[in-house]
This record gives sequence, structure tokens and C-alpha cells, in this order.
Amino acid sequence: MNQKTISLCGELTDDDHRLIQRVYYEDTDFSGLVYHARYLHFLERGRTDYLRCLGVEQSALIGMDEEGLVFVVHRMEIDFKAPARMDDVLEIRTVTTKAGGAKMVLEQEIRRDGDLLIAAKVVIAVVNRIGRPRRLPEGLAARFLG
Repeated sequence: MNQKTISLCGELTDDDHRLIQRVYYEDTDFSGLVYHARYLHFLERGRTDYLRCLGVEQSALIGMDEEGLVFVVHRMEIDFKAPARMDDVLEIRTVTTKAGGAKMVLEQEIRRDGDLLIAAKVVIAVVNRIGRPRRLPEGLAARFLG
């Protein structure tokens, strides 16, 4: 992968979004392995930068109209396959498998040198600014399934 062509927010490929992140000391526990809860941070960064690459600004969505639109994690399933260690370079992959109604489903993986470390399925609820379900506008849904 040519690092010079990848932007700070990763890259969209024909299949998914990919973000490169390094494991730092702060991500690990006393053993030098990534602490299990830190994987949530890596997955969140992958989802957030996926949106950026799609041209979706979350800060603008909340004020897009009088109702506003917000994405919140409703459910997450994580399979821990293998540990990451300090100084590892990780690739976070994100792809949308469903976008419509008041939810989206994203599949995410964290890989090191092509080896699968984490597999996650994330169900995102689409709500208005006061937390009530809201339909995902069709034009926005099309970006995720594009």
C-alpha cells in the first residue's frame, strides 16, 4: 500500500473503507497487548473516517433540518480472533451491509499484515436530535450503499 496516496481519513476502495492506525503504549495493558476496550476506539475511528470519506459530516447532520439527524450505536457484536501488540500497524476495514429505514448495519474488521484480529457487526440507529428514531434520507442511504 502506498502510504503517500492515503489521506489522514483513510481511503475508499471498490469494496470497503480502510484506515491505518498504529498501536501505542496507551492502547495496551500491562502485558503489552491491546486492552479489549481499546478496540472500540479503533472501530469508532474507522466508522467516523468512513463517513468523512463518503462526504458525510456528522456535525452538519444534527443541524441539517429542524429535526436533526444523529447516528448512535445500537448493538455491537465483536469476535476477538487474535491480539494486537504495541507498535503493530492495524488496518481497520468498514463496509455498509444495510442502510435504510432508521438503521444501518456495518461490518468491520481489524487486520494486521492481512491477518484478521477482530471482526465486528455494528447496528447503527438513526435518530433525531432528541433521540427518537428517524428515517435515513434516501440520498444519504445511497452514499452508504454506493
